[in-house]
Amino acid sequence: MSSDWPPLSYGEWSETCDTLHAHTQILGKLAVALAAPEPQLQHAALRLSARGWETAPLAAPDGSGAIVAALDLRSHEALVEHSDGRCERVPLVPDRPVAAVTRELLTAVRALAGPVEIDPTPQEVSWTVPLDADEEHASYDSAQVSRYFAAATRAALVLAAFRAPFRGRSTPVNAWWGSFDLAVSLFSGLPAEPPSKDFIMRNAMDAQEVAVGWWPGDGNHDGAAFYAYAHPAPEGFAAATLSPAGAHWDGALGEYLLDWQDVRSSADPHASGLAFARSAFRHACAVCDWDPLLAASAEGTPPPVV
Repeated sequence: MSSDWPPLSYGEWSETCDTLHAHTQILGKLAVALAAPEPQLQHAALRLSARGWETAPLAAPDGSGAIVAALDLRSHEALVEHSDGRCERVPLVPDRPVAAVTRELLTAVRALAGPVEIDPTPQEVSWTVPLDADEEHASYDSAQVSRYFAAATRAALVLAAFRAPFRGRSTPVNAWWGSFDLAVSLFSGLPAEPPSKDFIMRNAMDAQEVAVGWWPGDGNHDGAAFYAYAHPAPEGFAAATLSPAGAHWDGALGEYLLDWQDVRSSADPHASGLAFARSAFRHACAVCDWDPLLAASAEGTPPPVV
């Protein structure tokens, strides 16, 4: 078992996890407000960097350049950086509610980049209080956040290695602030019928894809896990036996899972996570009738750069 792949149980850090999740939504709302729209809502996705969660460069509303909003999970600060070098920081500390962080971060954005408005309604979570009025979520245990960040970083590297050789359209490793997960999506190039007319579904799931991701667990599944699904998934999709041992179908979630504990207890955790991603993708492409050459490229080797 590798100490570099720390254990992660939602039940042990749920209060801090929910607070951190809410903080990521502030960044996501800024991306929605300021980024140019992309297919499958890619403009709204965040990234996991070497310091934490952050936006891509966003156009400053006053035309002065670009800004990046971030949660620095090493120094435990929310921050806004302008491309001209200016930076505003908001401490992430115990007993500082989401409402205070939201208001301070928006004040920082406006001071550096001009007027901006967001929809403060939280998305895809169990609570409904607007971010700028949320006094309930105020827990922040820096040690728990550091443990999460270490695990998330390892998971992101697995996902990046999985998508690297694929020759079709794919996403980077997205950090999704609604579901608080990391994921890559690989596309066949064909359209698909969205599963519902919900705004997110009809915009994010209008193309045939296989998604592989990781999340730190929640109230319905305590432990962190890698997951995989296909859209649209044909009848019988759930019947496969995937690699490595421990990979299984979760009927409640409608996804294949490989529990984090199984990954970190293996002889080679990175290889174990990568084997799951490739096994799930191989199965999905077969049953969803993808172009075999395109599907095979996910396990190929790109030509060397000369």
